[in-house]
Amino acid sequence: MGKIIDGKALSQAVKDEVKEQVPLLEEKYGRKPCLVVIIVGENPASQVYVRNKVKAAAYTGMESRLIELPADISEEALLGQIAALNEDPLVDGILVQLPLPKHIDEEKVIDAISREKDVDGFHPGNVAGLWLGKDCIVPCTPAGVMRMLDSIGCELKGKNAVVVGRSNIVGKPMAKLLLDRHATVTIAHSRTADLGAVCRTADVLVLAVGKAGLVTGDMVKPGAVLIDVGMNRNAEGKLCGDADFASCEPVAGWITPVPGGVGPMTIAMLMQNTIHCFLSREAR
Repeated sequence: MGKIIDGKALSQAVKDEVKEQVPLLEEKYGRKPCLVVIIVGENPASQVYVRNKVKAAAYTGMESRLIELPADISEEALLGQIAALNEDPLVDGILVQLPLPKHIDEEKVIDAISREKDVDGFHPGNVAGLWLGKDCIVPCTPAGVMRMLDSIGCELKGKNAVVVGRSNIVGKPMAKLLLDRHATVTIAHSRTADLGAVCRTADVLVLAVGKAGLVTGDMVKPGAVLIDVGMNRNAEGKLCGDADFASCEPVAGWITPVPGGVGPMTIAMLMQNTIHCFLSREAR
């Protein structure tokens, strides 16, 4: 029976670390770190995510601003908002909640955020920094997964790691972080031939493809660490991951639940990224 990696408890520990840092930073630099979150439109899921991010920021004691914009705002107006925040010396982190309305070019918006304030780690400069091994802001979800692996003492050196999913947000940066820890990394996806055979080679299996129950217990190497980044709805409308938890849990050595696994860690690492942005700006 796989041991559960409790993302809620670990994320609380990370947020508590940040909470301890904030007053020390305010004392040293004369101000608190500041995170600005922008939401465009009224997507229900996005509103939940944004509320959780603002709530987490408030818990840590840092400054936070929520900018709510109408769904019909022009791309030009949104870019103008971002430009103003880039120039604001009191703002350390800028996050634009995705997805955006179809008339707005998401790539253009991501590129418009100053690299130094890009708490999501999506700016091309930060992506390049990650792959070149330079100082950068690491995307929150992969950073959270690494923290989870560290929390269970998972030694990655020389291990086989399989990442199922190739998105710019999770799959690709996840693979690079595992490579940096000297794991042998395979990137698979929904079109991989004999996905089960590939998954069974993994000592560490990270699922981030967005297909409910894609990986079943017979696809998991006994004793493997299974990290499920997937966030889906099953036929009953309940949240579930990319793994069929019921069949995978008895086989895995460690496993993350959905919900309560990687999700809370993503928000916690956003708080850490805001601190990173603050310190980097103050060091200049």
